Amino acid sequence: MPTTQVDDITLHFDTFGSAQDPTLLLVAGLGAQMTSFEDELCEQLAALGTHVVRFDNRDAGLSTHLDGVEVDVLGAVSSALGGGPVDGPYDLSDMAADAMAVLDALEVETAHVLGTSMGGMIAQTITIDHPRRVRSLVSVYSTTGEPDVGTPDPEVLASMLGTMSPAEDRDARIESSVELARLISTAWCFDEERTRRKAAESIDRAYNPDGTARQLVAILSSGSRAAHLPNVTVPTLVLHGDEDPLVNHSGGVRTAELIPGAELRTLQRMGHDLPPEYWHHVTGAVTDVMRSATSV
Repeated sequence: MPTTQVDDITLHFDTFGSAQDPTLLLVAGLGAQMTSFEDELCEQLAALGTHVVRFDNRDAGLSTHLDGVEVDVLGAVSSALGGGPVDGPYDLSDMAADAMAVLDALEVETAHVLGTSMGGMIAQTITIDHPRRVRSLVSVYSTTGEPDVGTPDPEVLASMLGTMSPAEDRDARIESSVELARLISTAWCFDEERTRRKAAESIDRAYNPDGTARQLVAILSSGSRAAHLPNVTVPTLVLHGDEDPLVNHSGGVRTAELIPGAELRTLQRMGHDLPPEYWHHVTGAVTDVMRSATSV
């Protein structure tokens, strides 16, 4: 698997489709590995005529884990909820710069960018920090960083924080992942067998709850993007489920409100996951923003 380097951070990535096609950069969410964008979905996106690039964020998957760098997650959450400052070892701008390093390694000047959850926050940050590198933006079940929108259900937040405490054995790790997925996923099509298999594959590939904690602190330390999102000029689509318990639908509504010309597509009965039953919404969004970007 190819890699690239940013200072002391090694980033792992892979690609689908032809490098001669327009690049679509996929950015994964909190604690998620690039394999959260499943091969089948990447192949469907590549079939649209895109050069699909996915990568492991720092502190996830096979990319560098900042082992030994400790953060006070509960203190960070408490400070953020109270409107106070949060300090972390890195922030979303650093993670956006990582994504640009992946494009640099592939000699890609500009890309369409799609991010889910924290990946949507990073995708927004890429568009703010590196506007000349972005051709279009798709922000999926994400939010703006403002404290009064996109807030999680308290039970779900508590469960998510619980998964950041390392489990002793593989079975316990899988069970914890499945139980969190049960809480946040799309209820009407939740497939426990599939969820358990995917959890096992992810845990066997890489297990790094401390990294997830550091990523959460990065989100909290980055604050609101509300002052900058109105300056985004690329075609933008916002996808968000109306039953999302982790990032409330209001986060997607607000994202679309702030970005000029952005379209919000509310996905009925969808939670905080991307099951195959909804992949056609993703491929449709990519098709539409690519068409809009071409016509500009």
